[in-house]
Amino acid sequence: MLKNLANEKEIVEIIFYISGFFIVIAVTLILFFYFSRKKIIQKELEKKDLEIQYQKELLSAVIITQEEERKRIAQDLHDDISSKLNIVSLNSYLLTAPNLTENETLGITKTIIELTSKALDNSRKIAHGLLPPVLEKFGLHAGIEELCLEFSSSKVVEIQYENKTSFDITDNDRHLHVFRILQELMNNSLRHGKASTISIVFEKKNDVYWCFYSDDGIGFEMKNNENQKGLGMKNIESRIAFLNGKITFESSINKGISVVFNF
Repeated sequence: MLKNLANEKEIVEIIFYISGFFIVIAVTLILFFYFSRKKIIQKELEKKDLEIQYQKELLSAVIITQEEERKRIAQDLHDDISSKLNIVSLNSYLLTAPNLTENETLGITKTIIELTSKALDNSRKIAHGLLPPVLEKFGLHAGIEELCLEFSSSKVVEIQYENKTSFDITDNDRHLHVFRILQELMNNSLRHGKASTISIVFEKKNDVYWCFYSDDGIGFEMKNNENQKGLGMKNIESRIAFLNGKITFESSINKGISVVFNF
């Protein structure tokens, strides 16, 4: 009987130790999953914070760009158009003066006509900067062709443009962003990249438009974040975000730049 009691005691101890072992494992697993989940949540929160910060930077870039554009337009209107119209007004008032000779009248009239013509030309240039008429009337393809001709006319850079698709003119509001992206890239290639050749190719794959842009300029070091934080780059990224697209840059010193984006 004592032997049976000893055996029962050993069985109870074994069960107790086994139960304790499983309890420790269970607690360990619970703690492990708890802290793992906590780390995952923390990383997700950090990712969200980065995304919010990135969106804020894009929004800030858009606002700054818009304000700079407004200042430029206001300055052009004030310094150029307004000043010319003021002189036209003064000369118009001179025509009402008594005892003007025929030559004086002709001279004043000529001045008024010349200044009015210049004011009209400059106002067209300002309007062209806001929304290119060719883009508005004939679509993105025609707008880019004109843009390429403008850059090529400088004789400093050769533009190779190829369009393998067609653009719906009803999407001009969205296509204006594509036009501005290329305008910014081409300005950078000419001004900073010192490029002599620029290539632009459009394709359409699975209902998605792709643009392949490259130049043979001096390029830049991709690891240098300062090269990717300029207002121009932020402006491009904000337009890509508006188009629900993606953009990638590749560049290295003396190897030019290659840009691919979709929309």
